[in-house]
Amino acid sequence: METASTGTALDTPLAAAHARAGAKIGVWFGCALPDTFDDPAAEFRRASESVALIDKNYRAYLSFTGPDGVRYLNAVLTNDIKGLSAGRGNVSLLLNPQGHILAEIETYAFADKLFCVSYAMIRERLVEVLDKFIIMDDVTLTDETERFGTLALEGPKAAVVVREVSGIDIEALGELSSTDGTVGAIPCRIVKRSPGGVAGAEFVVEREKLPALWEILLEATRKHGSGPMGYTALSGLRLAQGIPWFGYDFDEKQIPHEAGLQHSHISYTKGCYTGQEIVERVRSRGQVNRQRVGLLFSGETVPEAGTLLMMEGKEVGFVTRAAKAWDSAPPRILGLGYVRKEGNASGTTLQWAAGTATVKNLTPGSS
Repeated sequence: METASTGTALDTPLAAAHARAGAKIGVWFGCALPDTFDDPAAEFRRASESVALIDKNYRAYLSFTGPDGVRYLNAVLTNDIKGLSAGRGNVSLLLNPQGHILAEIETYAFADKLFCVSYAMIRERLVEVLDKFIIMDDVTLTDETERFGTLALEGPKAAVVVREVSGIDIEALGELSSTDGTVGAIPCRIVKRSPGGVAGAEFVVEREKLPALWEILLEATRKHGSGPMGYTALSGLRLAQGIPWFGYDFDEKQIPHEAGLQHSHISYTKGCYTGQEIVERVRSRGQVNRQRVGLLFSGETVPEAGTLLMMEGKEVGFVTRAAKAWDSAPPRILGLGYVRKEGNASGTTLQWAAGTATVKNLTPGSS
């Protein structure tokens, strides 16, 4: 399954609003999204010290209805779908029979359907693969990507702002739990997400409501002396949190244990699913030849994706993503990458073309 953008980047429904704000636009997850609104260092601090508003319109939305929906998804995804009660969600992987990662998928249970969220850049292929698995099941897959969009608030003041605009106390919700709410006159599905362990929220709304919702949430963040955040700062923040991105830090080239997703994305008690045999074989073996690691780079140069990592003159790995993290002065250069087992212990110093890279411990999380 392709994870890189192969054509014109998909526009966010907020393109006009971002243009008016003078945002610099780049390509993230195959979509045209803001690199920066003003200063990435200030944007980073909004999310780490106050509250930041984020355009998350890089997603695909699929719904599954019919009496066999739960059984069907439980048989193709790595996490436990049968155990989801209405209003709850979890994150899974879709694997091929060889155990390689085709997609990362969030699944949310409703009383009458299952609602899955993935990535627009793999939408067509994802629908094709999932549809192929529907053989004798009484289940209907509906692509609702053109119908919905998502905005997010995150940071230590996010819960306060969510309560101010919607009356919803997200801190009372479980992680990836969701509830219906209203912001202004706009109906939303509000989902609790806590990147870095700090409660935040996503607002899933009808696509045509996104510009109005953006303005309401923007004004709410301004009241707290904050504002929007682009993906240059967001990438650095996610690296500081140790959170990998599908399509950047893991994809079809990896299996879950290599990508470090075996504890966050997989149920080991749910029964059979596509690729389970490989997952269990790796689990019983206890190790893989290479693993995703965190990296702290020396100097001020940000290495590009694919940069080789060396130890004692031998190639032992490569960088998947790197960025500045403005959580210190001067900012740190952080990254993720894959390193063979002889070089992936925390504290190991590796070499690359412009300096050194120190292997760091990672904390699990989601995007």
